[in-house]
Amino acid sequence: MKIEEFLEEWNNDSPYVEVKTSGSTGQPKLMLVEKQRMLASARITCDFLGLKSGDSALLCMSLDYIAGKMMVIRSLERGLRLITVEPSGHPLNNCQFSIANSQLDFAAMVPMQVYNSLQVPEEKERLKQILHLIIGGGAIDAAMEKELRGFPNAVWSTYGMTETLSHIALRRISSAEASEWYTPFDTVKLSTTDEGCLVVDAPEVCADILTTNDIVELKPDGRFRVLGRKDNVICSGGIKIQIEEVERQLKPYFRVPYLLTKRHDHKFGEVAVLLTEGSVDEARQICEIRLPKFYQPKDYIHVETIPLTETGKPARKIAEQLASK
Repeated sequence: MKIEEFLEEWNNDSPYVEVKTSGSTGQPKLMLVEKQRMLASARITCDFLGLKSGDSALLCMSLDYIAGKMMVIRSLERGLRLITVEPSGHPLNNCQFSIANSQLDFAAMVPMQVYNSLQVPEEKERLKQILHLIIGGGAIDAAMEKELRGFPNAVWSTYGMTETLSHIALRRISSAEASEWYTPFDTVKLSTTDEGCLVVDAPEVCADILTTNDIVELKPDGRFRVLGRKDNVICSGGIKIQIEEVERQLKPYFRVPYLLTKRHDHKFGEVAVLLTEGSVDEARQICEIRLPKFYQPKDYIHVETIPLTETGKPARKIAEQLASK
């Protein structure tokens, strides 16, 4: 979608805008969201970050998804000067502005865009100069977070989903203020289910109370950290294996993309299966050395490409289908 098309939709008589979910836990779907709630979300984020009229904002993500649409709405709501570049893996390469003469006050990117920018010295320098950089749409791995911690300006990890019109909490990952705990916006109330899943009550941006599949640790002051997803738990022979936790443990030892998934098993109920773009034998050796025996995959499968969604998240359902074959 081009920005002109989105603005035409925004300015029509309908109180709703059509957005597409990311598809990280299944097929992407279309949903209608209220324009007034999008404006409320934009105001809350701009207030939290202290953005003011005239500040510059970079749009470098697709307008097919809520993250890109919300950058436009924040600019409209707060009077930000919106700078647009074609969505790509290198949004700071040959930008349509001079970083020396045009300070970027605000930008939003997915982890893949940040990772690519960190690999190119000129792009990394431009990234450092962004006063407020928010990163969402996927997990930030430990190596990237460590590198971003030394950035001079504010870098934030976001927590949210399409239904909450982008994020409802931010976590600082740069400078001395870096933390593993997300801070929710003042208008958001959080709780957990008996299983430890986060429940989000954000009436200004979502009419419904949302029960997520994210297993969290929640502090009395409302701050929380994400431990993993309920649907990313493998129940194998009475042992519960949190997929994201095992993937984090393996991260320092894999040089190629990999993904942990599961499949049905008559004996154990479910078993762990590791997909890798590299050698199956090497993957097995790493897991046998680095993981407790009850966490080790029962099978290893070589794939040409690890399945990802359009927004770069692990496509977990597709991975399960590959493991089942």
